Amino acid sequence: MKEGRNKAEARAPGARLLLVVAPYYRDIADQLQRGAEAAAADGEATLDRIFVPGAFEIPAAIAHAARRSPGYEGFVALGCVVRGETSHYDYVCGESARGLMDLSIREGLAIGYGILTVNTIAQAAERADPGRGDKGGEATRAALAMVALKRRFAEAAP
Repeated sequence: MKEGRNKAEARAPGARLLLVVAPYYRDIADQLQRGAEAAAADGEATLDRIFVPGAFEIPAAIAHAARRSPGYEGFVALGCVVRGETSHYDYVCGESARGLMDLSIREGLAIGYGILTVNTIAQAAERADPGRGDKGGEATRAALAMVALKRRFAEAAP
């Protein structure tokens, strides 16, 4: 395991996760999904997936799924935002991250954050590649670790 990688328990046998994918950069999204699939298999979880137009829409999609499809124990947000010449990048990155954190805290959702925020497509490709940065796998392992933690707290409840 590469130094700095998530060392939390990344197994949640039988967990059902929803991948919410923004395929704006299709090749990057495909790489992120490959890493997520491998991590889910290693963690003995199953994956469903939905697609949204962009990273900005991911929090709303997760909120809708959590309300309408209660069978999901966790969610994985996958996408990529590449810095451009305007402030659009800052808004999309900040609001998507804030939206996901708000859901995690207010709704108690287990969410793995796999939205790449990069300056270039080359940076995104390196981070998305399951054999290199594996950010899709890392986000899935984070979601699984949070599912396992929620289960542990549920078992300890009086």
